[in-house]
Amino acid sequence: MTYTHLTTDELVLIESYHRNNISVLKISQYLKRSRQTIHTVVSFFKEGHTALDYYKQYKANKKRCGRRKIHLPEDQQIYIKEKVSQGWTPDVIIGRCEKTIDCSMRTLYRQFKDNLFDATTLPLKGKRKPNGHKERRGRQAFKRNIAERKTDYPQFQTEFGHLEGDTIVGVQHKSAVITLVERLTKVIITLKPEGRQAADIEKVTNQWFEVVPRNLFKSITFDCGKEFSNWKSISNQKDIAIYFADPGTPSQRALNEHSNGLLRRDGLFKSMDFNQVNQSFVSSVASKRNHIPRKSLNYRTPLEVFLSYMDEEILSNLI
Repeated sequence: MTYTHLTTDELVLIESYHRNNISVLKISQYLKRSRQTIHTVVSFFKEGHTALDYYKQYKANKKRCGRRKIHLPEDQQIYIKEKVSQGWTPDVIIGRCEKTIDCSMRTLYRQFKDNLFDATTLPLKGKRKPNGHKERRGRQAFKRNIAERKTDYPQFQTEFGHLEGDTIVGVQHKSAVITLVERLTKVIITLKPEGRQAADIEKVTNQWFEVVPRNLFKSITFDCGKEFSNWKSISNQKDIAIYFADPGTPSQRALNEHSNGLLRRDGLFKSMDFNQVNQSFVSSVASKRNHIPRKSLNYRTPLEVFLSYMDEEILSNLI
């Protein structure tokens, strides 16, 4: 039979039976408890205590049960705070193994939950659209559907060179930054256009492709924003396939959406006017994220994985 602790009702009954001189054997039969359990409680009552005293003692003993909380050494706490300030998450700190941490990943997450470390630096949960929401954007007829990508590139999931793209819009929707993410390495590339019109997006994208080796990247998957309406010109001039996700389906470009959220936290805030910053600034924000190890990359940084596919001369022109 599964062991359970005595309830408060049972303690009151035992005290009542004891005061009426009912034997331990009878009480154990009435409550269907072992004789030893009843004997322990009755002995406590014989010392002049009450059921309330027994319950208070039980609660005090209960607090001492279980595993004691782990207190990390000061040098490990300093290391964790330093890495968290750089954008590392607890699973990356443990998995990267740069420094020995005397606890597991889950324990470290619990310490953030207990406010032993600053939990506000951890990634936030995503938002969901309300029930009945209908996407009204992205109904342009010009788009090349994402369904064609699987036919054109059967090895898409494991092949290097496929990008996901979008724009991050600044304050009052008057400025933007283009974000591109390589799917296999998760490296992020940010481009600063002069405006957010289709011509501005086309111009800066073509300029970037001028310094990229031809056919290094095979495809780009954009969302359905009108700022990408000049996609045919980019595709024809730079020999790259461009596709568009279905309206209201960010999960088809999940890596890019997640990366945009990280860039927002790292410096490309919604309240910022991107017309007031230059290419160096937006590149530095992406560079910070590219130097943070990722669990999905076996705790290597996106930059380390990206380097494994090309030499440093090509890389210097990209990031």
